[in-house]
Amino acid sequence: MALTAETESRLYRSLRVAAGAAAHLVALGFPAAVAVLARPGSSEGIWPVPIPLPSAPQFSFLMTEALLIFSPETSLLRSFSRKVRVRAHWALQLLALLCALLGLGIITYNKHLNGKGHFVTWHGLTGLLAVLYAGGQCAGGVLLLYPKLMKNWTLAKLKLYHATSGLVGYLLGCASLMLGMCSLWFTTTVTGASWYLAMLCPLITSLVIMNQVSNAYLYRKRSQH
Repeated sequence: MALTAETESRLYRSLRVAAGAAAHLVALGFPAAVAVLARPGSSEGIWPVPIPLPSAPQFSFLMTEALLIFSPETSLLRSFSRKVRVRAHWALQLLALLCALLGLGIITYNKHLNGKGHFVTWHGLTGLLAVLYAGGQCAGGVLLLYPKLMKNWTLAKLKLYHATSGLVGYLLGCASLMLGMCSLWFTTTVTGASWYLAMLCPLITSLVIMNQVSNAYLYRKRSQH
């Protein structure tokens, strides 16, 4: 029996809620697991801050939650005004950028201490690019707070470009995480089904964020033409 339009809409909404809830769990669980693996005293840890720790929360928790704030189904702040959600988004993104810069500094210092080359792997290069991109994205977000700085651009167009470019930056960060999970340290520490489960984490959050941005901006813009 064919599903009615109302049933399909209800089912689609339920799937989006379930996917959003899964993204929240992954955003919290993944960095917690990395923190345990890279605890001080481990092979990748420099006391008191382990090497992978500043990077994982940035892309798996702070940045994911910063974007999920605007989810109409699963935002933790959906009962608040849009102004409050925008401010919270800004705060989380700035914290994410600070964590990224901290992680970059610690990794660079660790490489220097061990006489290793800087940014010679795909993980290192994409990680550096993701940090630089995040900085540029935060700077570009200032235009949304002060849209009068761009007189020839409408606020709707600025939101569209900020959201889509932010999605690119988020996917870049997830790609860096996945490349990091292919490193010798991670594949030695995490083996078997656990490794595949870890690789699935950024894939889940990426799909959720892509769907959210597409529904909020891309599909809406297409329907207006």
